[in-house]
Amino acid sequence: MTQNPAAPVVHRFPCLSDNYGFLLHDPVSGETACIDTPDAARYLEEAAARGWTITQIWNTHWHADHAGGNAEIVAKTGARIYGPKEIERLEKGGPDREVGEGDEVTLGKHVARVLETPGHTLGHITYHLLEAHIAFVGDTLFALGCGRMFEGNPPMFWSSLAKIAALPEDTVVYCAHEYTASNAAFALSVDPKNEALVRYAAEVKDKRAKDIPTVPTTIRAERAANPFLRAGDPAMQAAMGHPGDAAATFGEIRKRKDNFKG
Repeated sequence: MTQNPAAPVVHRFPCLSDNYGFLLHDPVSGETACIDTPDAARYLEEAAARGWTITQIWNTHWHADHAGGNAEIVAKTGARIYGPKEIERLEKGGPDREVGEGDEVTLGKHVARVLETPGHTLGHITYHLLEAHIAFVGDTLFALGCGRMFEGNPPMFWSSLAKIAALPEDTVVYCAHEYTASNAAFALSVDPKNEALVRYAAEVKDKRAKDIPTVPTTIRAERAANPFLRAGDPAMQAAMGHPGDAAATFGEIRKRKDNFKG
C-alpha cells in the first residue's frame, strides 16, 4: 500500500532510562511537534538529524519525564506549548494554550482532539488524531498495562481507560514507556487463560530478546489482552471478586499490579 505523502510522520526514539520520545512531523507545512519533552537535548538532536524544525510542544501531563524539557526546547526553538493547566507545576506560567476535553490542536492541516484522561495525574490528557489513526496517551495507557494511580481514584481512572478503549480499534497507540515485558508477566498472572494475551506476551518476549520496541500498540490488541481494559468483562470482574463493578475491578487489578513481585 502506498503511503500518503501528506500523512503525518511519527518518529519514535528511546530516551532517559525507559521513556520513548515522539516527534510528530507534518511534511506539507514542515511543522513538528514534540509529544512531551522528557529529554530536551535528545529531542533537539533527533529533530536536527531529520532537518525538522520544532514548532510546538504537546504535553500530556506535568511529570518531569514528560514536561521537564519544555523550557530548554522553547529557548532554542520558540515552540509554543499546548497542554493541561497542571504543567504549570513544572513550567512557570503554564502552557501557552491550555487545552482540555473536546479542544483541538493542529499541526498543519492535521487535527488532534484532546481527551481528558485523568487518573495517573488529575489533569492528564490524550491527543487523538482521528484521520491519521493515531493516539498519544502519555502514561494513562501502556502496552498491556496502565500508569500508576498517583492522583486519581479507580472510578476516574477506569472512566479514562474506557474512553481510550472506545477509540477505533485500528488506532495506533503511542504510550510513553517500555514497560511491556513486566506488564505481560503481571497480565498473565491475573488472566492466564486469555489466548490473545498468551500470544501477545510471546511476541513481546521475542521482541525484547531482539531489543525491538513494543511501542506502538493498537486499540484492537489492548482491548483483547490488556487486563486493565478488561475490567468491564464479567469474567474478569468475577475473578477479581467484584462482579458487576468495573471500577472496583480495575482498582483491584491496579492494586495487584502495585504489589506484583514477578
